[in-house]
Amino acid sequence: MNLKEEIIKLKKELDVTLVAHFYQRDEVFELADITGDSLELAKKVMLTDSKYVVFCGVGFMGESVKVMSPQKTVLMPKIACCAMARMIDVGYYEENLKKINEAGISNDEILPITYINSSASVKAKVGQMGGMVCTSSNAYKIIEKGLKSGKKIFFVPDRCLGQNFAKSLNLKSAIVGDGSDLKEADIICYNGFCSVHQQFSVEDIEFYREKFPDILIAVHPECDPSVCDAADFVGSTSQLITFIKGLDENQKVAVGTEFNMVNRLRKKNTYILSSTKPECPTMNETTLLDVYNTLKSIKDDKITKETEILVSEETAIWAKVALERMFEVWLILKSL
Repeated sequence: MNLKEEIIKLKKELDVTLVAHFYQRDEVFELADITGDSLELAKKVMLTDSKYVVFCGVGFMGESVKVMSPQKTVLMPKIACCAMARMIDVGYYEENLKKINEAGISNDEILPITYINSSASVKAKVGQMGGMVCTSSNAYKIIEKGLKSGKKIFFVPDRCLGQNFAKSLNLKSAIVGDGSDLKEADIICYNGFCSVHQQFSVEDIEFYREKFPDILIAVHPECDPSVCDAADFVGSTSQLITFIKGLDENQKVAVGTEFNMVNRLRKKNTYILSSTKPECPTMNETTLLDVYNTLKSIKDDKITKETEILVSEETAIWAKVALERMFEVWLILKSL
């Protein structure tokens, strides 16, 4: 059986949209109807008429699609976990709030902002506290707007993103639990991180600069602050793509983000900023066979709970509130 041909055939037969994140394997990515970054995908899915969505990515992304398009049946060939998103749940969120309170900061003095890389339940908790969601491409503006409330930002779950944006805004940051003074901080960071982006180091940058003196270094803001400080360009996935595709073909660039995405950017003069292969293991769990089996389950009316994304009504309501606050802020800022 030729899986690629069978998938194409099933896509034509069914009322379905196949969606894939940038970090997916090439063979899965190439068959998708919609590709992109996490929130971008959820927004694009909202514009489709398909009853079914087969989403190739990680769990929190599928949840975002379901929250924003509750009328659709959202299936994931593999409900893979994002390590960063799994570092925080409602229990850990509340434990961190308690530590912030014990430092002399009340909940009334806190505005929570969660990175899109978090579960629907964490987004809902943030929404209930008056907070909102951000992405790596709009975090700077969302945090800047949030600070105008006069409150401290409690940023979850990625400490690196929080620290990097605090630096870019000339603000003080602190990490809950590492002994730093939370009361002195403008942005209080939860101690989470992306395991892929932690693989890049200043030593990697120094290696490439020594080998190619004119090389440019472009990294994702989920990298450690020391790496971002040493880079020539720091940007979200979509911003990295735009930056690198806009370079002269003879300009060498080393990129600090996930391997599969970097590998499809340019055919030459593009390097991985790591001595190891920075591949997201969970993003690579989804295979063509998984995609085929999920599509076949729709055709045979044998959808299983192992593949369907379900979000409780209350969680969906508050998670959507947190997402919509972000959209409102972003639309206002774009119109200025």
